Amino acid sequence: MKVVILGGGLASLSLAFFLQEKDFIDKIDILEKDIRIGGLCQSFELNKIVYDIGPHIIFSKDSEILEFLVNLLGENIKKYKRSNKIIHNNTLLQYPFENDLSKLPKDELDYCVNTFIKNPYSQYSPNNMLQFFLKTFGEGITNLFLRPYNEKIWKFDPSFLDLQMVERIPRPYDEDILRSAKGETVDGYLHQLYFYYPKNGGIESIVKEFLLNFNSKTQVHTNQEVIKISKKGNKFLVSSLDQDYPCDKIISTIPIDILTKIYANVPSDIQNASACLKYNSLIIAGVQVKKRPATKDYVYTLANNQIIFHRVSNLDFLGNKYKVLDRTMYLVEITYRKGDRISGLTDEQLIDEITRGLQSVKLILSKQDVIDIQIRKFEYSYVLYDLNHRKNVDRVKTFFQKAGITLHGRFGEFEYLNMDTIVRRSKDLASTFSVSS
Repeated sequence: MKVVILGGGLASLSLAFFLQEKDFIDKIDILEKDIRIGGLCQSFELNKIVYDIGPHIIFSKDSEILEFLVNLLGENIKKYKRSNKIIHNNTLLQYPFENDLSKLPKDELDYCVNTFIKNPYSQYSPNNMLQFFLKTFGEGITNLFLRPYNEKIWKFDPSFLDLQMVERIPRPYDEDILRSAKGETVDGYLHQLYFYYPKNGGIESIVKEFLLNFNSKTQVHTNQEVIKISKKGNKFLVSSLDQDYPCDKIISTIPIDILTKIYANVPSDIQNASACLKYNSLIIAGVQVKKRPATKDYVYTLANNQIIFHRVSNLDFLGNKYKVLDRTMYLVEITYRKGDRISGLTDEQLIDEITRGLQSVKLILSKQDVIDIQIRKFEYSYVLYDLNHRKNVDRVKTFFQKAGITLHGRFGEFEYLNMDTIVRRSKDLASTFSVSS
């Protein structure tokens, strides 16, 4: 059996790793349109400091997959205790917000506690993200942090987002909220309290380890943007600009909307459903500044909509391989969507807004603290779970399933999947493969 996997990110590489052990598979071709593989698991370098596309961490409640990833990296891995903060009106709160309420001003503290304990929404069944927040956390925590933060990161009103992103969040216990209000910091999501990260080379180290473990069956082809897929009988023909790849099976990890455009004879209703899928793009900025020894936490989250970025990571936290003696490296994240205000900003305008934002939250003292900034943009970053997401995705998935094409990965399945879930799905998908797949 000849297999073609579209896309060269974590989903395709991990799937190929597990598939190549199947005796009935003769060849696996991974086709990546860019000159580099890795997708959102790429790492970059600015003045000898490596940074990722956001603060990737290795953690999981799935002990088997966590052990697999840790073993894959071998000696190049270190365990850390999470140290994430929320910057709220220039006050640092422990993440998540509801676990450190005592640091709020008294009026905000009373607002959060009273509307959590006496919550008029608690008896309702939520139908969207905003209703979930109001039911689960009450009006105070929702309005002070959860609503503005989610509006900022998703660029979408949370009353038009469904429950798929939030249904995994447990309702906090009344006693934990009261402990938090009285000054006792609560740890929160314990499965994320500790995490692993490569000692050197950034998260792309995982990508490189998969490549090192490929056997002769598996070949990666970069700079191979697929322009057409056709099917004759039970065989497929995948065509790039300069080469054809005949195969028996296709697994697509590329965005569904792109797949729909390049697959022959897609009905109009499937095209329309695909076109309605929503996603956010991402700007990341590596910002090197004069050394800030007081900045000791890893991640800072901000809901303030007057500041362009929603999250800043301090790479000093990751150890000596991610810092140099005289400077601190920040990783800044900004979501946007094609056609909005942010998408129209030049790099110079972005740098100006980023610098002013860092100064306003005291992560730098002045603009003169900035040594160097590198801007990168990624069109496909976050899947948006709008109210029509499930209906549209299921319709498109059903069509491709009947066509014999398997969808896999974050944008292949159009689901918000973390790294551990992607590797788990790769392992499970490979285990179900057979000659008749």
